[in-house]
Amino acid sequence: MTDFSPQLSRIGAICHGFGNKSALLPPCLQPYQASQANKKQVHGTTIIDVAESRQECGEADGLYTTQPGILLTVLTADCLPVIFSQRQGKGIAVVHAGWRGLLDGIILQMVERIARDDDPANWLAAIGPAARSCCYEVNEELVERFINQLPLAKNIISPRFRHLNLAAIAEHQLRGAGIHQVDRVGSCTLCTTAQYAEGDNESHFKYTSFRRTSQQQAIDPTHPGIKGRNQYSGLIILP
Repeated sequence: MTDFSPQLSRIGAICHGFGNKSALLPPCLQPYQASQANKKQVHGTTIIDVAESRQECGEADGLYTTQPGILLTVLTADCLPVIFSQRQGKGIAVVHAGWRGLLDGIILQMVERIARDDDPANWLAAIGPAARSCCYEVNEELVERFINQLPLAKNIISPRFRHLNLAAIAEHQLRGAGIHQVDRVGSCTLCTTAQYAEGDNESHFKYTSFRRTSQQQAIDPTHPGIKGRNQYSGLIILP
């Protein structure tokens, strides 16, 4: 089942959704796939303005547009997908934010881009399915980098020993930068299970996960990778 933001769902001028293994591109966005802006995600902080359908954006981890009829998406498989909309749907944006992007400030860069056209308080954001603090274990050095570089309380950054809470970090960055209405949508990409069909008694993982797949490949080298199985999250100003 596709994940949706309750707040963004109330904006009639846009269509949005967060993908999963059963529907990599949310069904509501599939009719607009041909208009999709294309980019190469590199865990950076580059944000590109999209002005036309099917625009080739090069290396970028954030896209912004005020043009109707252009689908903006990010691909994720543990990193955070963050989607943005102006309250009346007059502008939209997407961000791919892993730990590098969060640490380097891609969310703040996007809010700065929004602020060039509008007051960020007029915008809403939704943070989608990603590795959550229940499963996202890292080394102590990386936790210390976050604590030393970000002006956030330690229990927000790392509520459990050697675990990062990417969604909480992103939400605090958004609110601190002036976007006060923020939804957290979906759940942990590593451990969330779902039943896909009526009468199906077997639990399946709901989301594609890079980390879980890597762990499975370490046990079984023939286990398939995630290429072509990343989930799309995105939105469009309806044409």
